[in-house]
Order: sequence, then structure tokens, then C-alpha cells
Amino acid sequence: MPAFTLVLTALLLTFLSLRAQAESLRLVTEPWAPYVYLQDGKPTGIDYEITALVFKRLGIDVEWQFLPWRRCLMMLQQGQADGALDIFESPERESELLYPSEPLSEVEFVLYQAKARPHLFNRLEDLRGLKVGISPGFLYGKDFRQSTLFEREPGPSLEANLGKLLLGRVDLVITDRKVGRYALKEQGLEDRIEELPLVVSRDQQFLAVRRNAGMDLLVQRFAAELRRFKQEPAYAALLARYAALQPVVKQDTRVKTFDKNAAVEQQGSSAH
Repeated sequence: MPAFTLVLTALLLTFLSLRAQAESLRLVTEPWAPYVYLQDGKPTGIDYEITALVFKRLGIDVEWQFLPWRRCLMMLQQGQADGALDIFESPERESELLYPSEPLSEVEFVLYQAKARPHLFNRLEDLRGLKVGISPGFLYGKDFRQSTLFEREPGPSLEANLGKLLLGRVDLVITDRKVGRYALKEQGLEDRIEELPLVVSRDQQFLAVRRNAGMDLLVQRFAAELRRFKQEPAYAALLARYAALQPVVKQDTRVKTFDKNAAVEQQGSSAH
């Protein structure tokens, strides 16, 4: 009996150890304010706070690592990270990643230009011969990604791209509307760089995890708790708190977007 008890104890300890490992995740992401970023060395941001709260409710510990986006994708592919925050869903990634059915946020990719060098942009053809600063590893709209009309020049960061824009090394810079407005405000560039009203593409941001054993249940639990949180007053209060950080940009109240090289206008108000 003592030997049998020892075996059972060893099995129990092994099970508990495996369970503890399964309940701790290593997540990677790139600083992308106001969705997720570091402030005084501490993680913060709209999507970070939401994700951290959901995992806390699920009783799951998370280890965060902030890296350039291409490094984040590489770590996922090599199994060095369990998941990534604020990643777009795409057919190319479905074989490796699992996505909850509930997104964290929605983004609108728009173009920014130097006020000293304005460009007319009402359709994709208007970008002919221009150079657009992009972020490596980011997925933009299909028409934008596949167009051969213009040159896409990767930059190490949005800050670097905006610097190249001011120096005339790129003609335009593409980024999410909230991210662009936040960056211009933080860097004091609102008088020198302006946002163009045409929406290049829209997408949803998710928390995604690698396809490992037990991850199917995790994404289901995460989606259910995320939907529950979105119905609470605390969720509305969180969004309002970050909305207050966004500068108000006066522009045409018609939100424009293009699809398959054609400009389409949709009635609505611009996101802040």
C-alpha cells in the first residue's frame, strides 16, 4: 500500500504540474497605442486591459512580452509563444492559430500625409507612383496589399514612418485611425501631419493562440467571458476612458472607403 500510495501521489503531482502549466500563457504583442502599449514600463491599453481582465476571471496567469510584430509572428511559428494579442484573422494563419468567436476591437486603416506635401486620394489609382510607409507583418486590405500601382516601404515603427513622412522619404503612411491620432498627439505632430478621410480597409483584432491540446476550450471560454464583459457597465466605462485620450479631428462626416479600386461613400461619423 505505501508503494501504491507513492505512485498515486506522484501521478497527482504530475497532473497538477501539467494543469498549472496549462493555466499559464505566454502572450506576445507589439506596442500599438492606444490598444496595447507600455506606460512607465507597465502594460496598458484598451485591448490589454480587456484581455487581462478576462484571463483573470478565467483564473489563467499570463506572461506578457512586447516585441516587434514580425518577431511576434516568428515566435508563434516556432512555438516560443502561446498566443498573440491584437492579431487579424486570415486564411494564411488559420492552420496555426485558433481565434475566439468574439473580437477585441475593430480597426480602420487610413492614410496620413505631410501637410506641406498634400496628395489627392479618392481611389486606389490616386496612389500611382507614390511610396507608402507600412509596418512589417501587418495585413492591410486585399486591394491595397496586392496593388502594383505604388511602392510599399516597411519601417521599423510608426514613429519611424512618420519621421520619413516629414522628411519626404515616403509620400504617405498607413496605420489605424486611433493609432495614428494617438501618435500625432503624443509626438506633437498634429500641425504638420494630417489624416485623410478615405478608409483603406477595416478589420477586427483578436487574441489568438497556437493550435495546441486544450486550446479549443480556452478560446471558447475566452469568447464567452469577453461577450459577458462587453454587456457590463465597466466595459463602456473603459472605452469612454480611452476615448477621452483621443484628439477630436474635424473632417467630413461621410466615412469613405474603397473596394476593388473604386471609391465608395458610406454615411456615418468618423471614429474617435
